[in-house]
Amino acid sequence: MLAIQANGLERTFKGQIKAVKGINLEIEEGEIYGFLGPNGAGKTTTVRMLVTLLMPTGGTALVAGHNVATDPSAVRRKIGVALQEAALDQLMTGRELMILQATLQGMPDKLARERSEDLIERVGLTEAADRRVGGYSGGMKRRLDLGMALVHGPSVLFLDEPTTGLDPTSRFALWEEVSRLRTEGTTVFLTTQYLEEADQLADRVGIISDGLIVAEGTPADLKRESGAIHIEVALEDSGNTEAARAALSKLGTPEETTGEHDVCIRLSDPATGVADAVRVLDEAGLAVAEVELVRPSLDDVFMEKTGRRLEGASNTPA
Repeated sequence: MLAIQANGLERTFKGQIKAVKGINLEIEEGEIYGFLGPNGAGKTTTVRMLVTLLMPTGGTALVAGHNVATDPSAVRRKIGVALQEAALDQLMTGRELMILQATLQGMPDKLARERSEDLIERVGLTEAADRRVGGYSGGMKRRLDLGMALVHGPSVLFLDEPTTGLDPTSRFALWEEVSRLRTEGTTVFLTTQYLEEADQLADRVGIISDGLIVAEGTPADLKRESGAIHIEVALEDSGNTEAARAALSKLGTPEETTGEHDVCIRLSDPATGVADAVRVLDEAGLAVAEVELVRPSLDDVFMEKTGRRLEGASNTPA
C-alpha cells in the first residue's frame, strides 16, 4: 500500500485563485520524500491538504490508506506533524508537554509516562526535560516538537522545514533522527528550503512550481538529467580566453561562463577530469590559474525547473 497517494489534487481559494492545480503523488511506505518549491508555488497548501488542515477543492488524496476529505479523523490518527513554527507552551516543561501529548492520544498514565521518557531520551532532551520550554534553544524546541509528533507511533510523519534557522550541530542531529525513522519504516514527507538537506536525506524529491509538480525523481537522477558535468577554467592571462576555449573544445562544448572563470566547457565524456583539461591547455601553451570540475546540483535542477533559486539555497551550511 502507498503511504501517500494523490490524484489530480487541487485547491482553489476565493477569487478563483488556484494555488494547487492538479498534482499526483505516489509515495511508498518507509520512503523519505523531499518536497521543494519557491514561495507561492503551492507547497504549503499541498501539505495542509495532506494533513487535513485544508479541504481539497478537486481531486483525491489518501494518506495511510485513508481519504483526507472523507475520513480526516482516521488520517490524523495515522500521521505525525511537526510544523515550522512549533506551538509549544513556554511555561510548561518538556516532560510535561510530552506527557500531555501522550495523554491527548488516549494513553493511560503509566504508558504515557513511559512513552514520554523514551522519546525525551531519543531526541536528546533528558537533561533539559524538567526545564521550562521558554528557556529552550531553537534546536531543542524542534527536537521536542519532533518527539511530540512521534508519541503515538505514526506511520507517516510530516516535517515542515524542520531545520530552518538551526545551527549546523542541531541540524545534523535532526538529520540523524530522520534517517533513523526511515530505518524503522516510518514514511517522512519533508519540506525544506535547504537543497543539501533534500540531497542528503530524501530517497526522492518532488519540485512544485505554480501549483504543479514540474520534476520528480531521486536526487541523483534529477541532477543527471539537469545537464552534463562541466569544467570551469581561470587563466593566468585572461587575454588567452579564445585560445583556451578552442583548445578545450576537444573535450566538449563551450558555454557561457559567470563569476571568476574565463572558460566553461560542458564535457562530452563524463569520465573526463581536471587532469585532461590541464593537459590540453598545457599542450596549447596556456598557463592555468585554476581548474574546477563542476557536477550538476539540486540547485541547478531547481533553477532549471522553476526559473528561480530556492530561498535558502545560498545559506546552506556545509
